[in-house]
Amino acid sequence: MKYILVAASFLFFLGCKSGEPSQQTGLIDKSRFDTLIDGKNVALFTMINTNNLQVSVTNYGARVVSIGVPVGENKFVDVALGFRSIKDYLNSPDVYFGPCVGRVGNRIAKGKFFLDGKEYTLAVNNGPNHLHGGLKGLHKVVWDFVSGNDSTIVLRYLSPDMEEGYPGNLEITLTYSLSTDNTLSMEYEAVTDKPTPVNLTNHSYFNLSGKGSTTINNHILTINADDYTPVDSTLIPLGTIEPVEGTPFDFRKPKAIGTDLALENEQLRFGAGYDHNFALNKTAQETFTFAARVYSPESGVQMEIYTTGPGLQFYGGNFFTGEITGKDGEKVGYRCGIALEPQHFPDAPNQSSFESIILLPGQKYLSASKYTFSVNN
Repeated sequence: MKYILVAASFLFFLGCKSGEPSQQTGLIDKSRFDTLIDGKNVALFTMINTNNLQVSVTNYGARVVSIGVPVGENKFVDVALGFRSIKDYLNSPDVYFGPCVGRVGNRIAKGKFFLDGKEYTLAVNNGPNHLHGGLKGLHKVVWDFVSGNDSTIVLRYLSPDMEEGYPGNLEITLTYSLSTDNTLSMEYEAVTDKPTPVNLTNHSYFNLSGKGSTTINNHILTINADDYTPVDSTLIPLGTIEPVEGTPFDFRKPKAIGTDLALENEQLRFGAGYDHNFALNKTAQETFTFAARVYSPESGVQMEIYTTGPGLQFYGGNFFTGEITGKDGEKVGYRCGIALEPQHFPDAPNQSSFESIILLPGQKYLSASKYTFSVNN
């Protein structure tokens, strides 16, 4: 497989003086995250740039807890759905609010794959399939805090051989960084001592209106993809890459997310809406590609995503039911959050037509994504 160059900000950080990021400032009370899980310390860390954009991250699941976008004097829109305490994360029936997911993000058909002539069996935790690394994937472990400051947080986790059924000891380093141009970068690095599949990504739910009870169907979305990967009824790709033209999956020009949801379409029916991988229009290997732009007419907040990866999973909050209570006591309702996950293609270990995600000893897995925020009133 191709291995992606990390952004220059990671190299810059290595020469910086390290220290803990802000823990007293931010939109979330850090004391509600101070605890022990599996005998390891959990904490909340906040990065703040000169524009007062604030990003809070916890090392439980290496997850994004909040992204406070300033929209006026002392006024913020928190565009990342989530909770105000570690207790709420532990009790949530949906475990994918903001974490790093893997070893393999997205689905693996029937929880099985062959590697070097051996069949590996993983947890089946999404209908008949394996999803986002399993029952206790990267989203449910405590990562080690390595270093950080107000613009950078470095976390590391050693996933032991056969954890969740995956071979090899996999050492992962995840670097969050916040720049002065309001860009949140996520840079992933991993090495292994045995061949193993790796597809790491972030699984934040966004609502750019800042309200988990407000639909995202009126958000204006653009996806830089001429093609997507159709799925079967269990959301496993069929192995083909097909054009979006003439389908509800054509987001090459900006349109409201809800525009085509009422159309009769088998793929929309299988996903109960949008829950599909888009094959991005890559301009070159090992470089950042514009992946998507989403805008809330209500708040004026816009987010652009750039990634080194080949794909983007778009999930439209189809399974939110209102049973989950968010940060401000609001019920996270049906289609009130959007996930846009830069990635390699789903079920790649079982799909010979997709780019391989097998990492070998002596190689280094490197990938990165950037999320840039602006306000356009």
